[in-house]
Amino acid sequence: MSDQAKTTPSSDPIVVDDPYKRLEITLNPDGSLTRNPNRFPNTSATPDPDQTVPVLSKDITINQSKHTWVRIFLPRQQVLDTSLGTNKLPVIVYYHGGGFIHCSASTTGFHVFCSNMALQLQAIIISVDYRLSPEHRLPAAYDDAMEVLCWIKTTEDEWLKQYMDFNACFLMGTSAGGNIAYHAGIRAAEEADELEPLKIQGLILHQPFLGGSSKVESELRLVNDPVLPPGVSDLMWELALPIGADRDHEYCNLTAGKGPKLLEKLASVGWRVLVTGCDGDPLIDRQVGLVKLMEEKGVQVVSHFRVGDHHGVDVMQPAKAEALFLVLKDFISSAS
Repeated sequence: MSDQAKTTPSSDPIVVDDPYKRLEITLNPDGSLTRNPNRFPNTSATPDPDQTVPVLSKDITINQSKHTWVRIFLPRQQVLDTSLGTNKLPVIVYYHGGGFIHCSASTTGFHVFCSNMALQLQAIIISVDYRLSPEHRLPAAYDDAMEVLCWIKTTEDEWLKQYMDFNACFLMGTSAGGNIAYHAGIRAAEEADELEPLKIQGLILHQPFLGGSSKVESELRLVNDPVLPPGVSDLMWELALPIGADRDHEYCNLTAGKGPKLLEKLASVGWRVLVTGCDGDPLIDRQVGLVKLMEEKGVQVVSHFRVGDHHGVDVMQPAKAEALFLVLKDFISSAS
């Protein structure tokens, strides 16, 4: 490549660089990925109340054959102060981000985010470690999300039995996790009676990861976004969607196919939905479009979109999450 070619802005609105290099992944002949093991550091759980941390955490296996598990976060004061024993806490079932191909419930960024959220909201957080793509393409992550909900309703875990309010459950996810929370929410709405005594009150879609075959204005405007350029999103979807599916598959484009029809069930159960985002995110127009579609279908939806910032900012910069937690606190108190 000539020096001139290197310095000339790309005229291609989709691929601005090598997305494999950007994501630090290599696609193997068998369809699996080799991921850079050092890209996302991990943090261990801290289950011992004698440890001087404000939030306790522990890991529990959900399905040994699938290698799925959850990390539960509980404000330590709840354990230390016996007078709080009858004070049941709302629970947020949380699905981490990573474009369906990266990260886990132990990834440091998500561990810190969930720990701070448990403390600020005085809630129990159940962070789900679901199977990743392309080794396990969608709907594997959605299946894992539902399996965790079924586990919660019959759990014998002492933290959940003692401290959790089964009548105040919320499904939340960041980025790809927001997409998972949405699709798990649609399934859960269809099986609400079967999940009792667990009662879901609402969905929290935090910068949900959405897509489509045609690029929207915000994706074209932010084609060189340093965090999530459209070319990277396209590769993530290529690796996550069922083989042969395009970007207008209902898993990706919620406004396509039978996607709008599915929303009618969400409206019928009366759950509230919060969609959050920022206009520095290439996905903002899709998120705004989802809110409008929900309104048209009669879903009780509220939105909180802020100026500036970027995709994943609340996880990458914990100080930025403080404002988000205030929004979540209001949403949970009004929905419970």
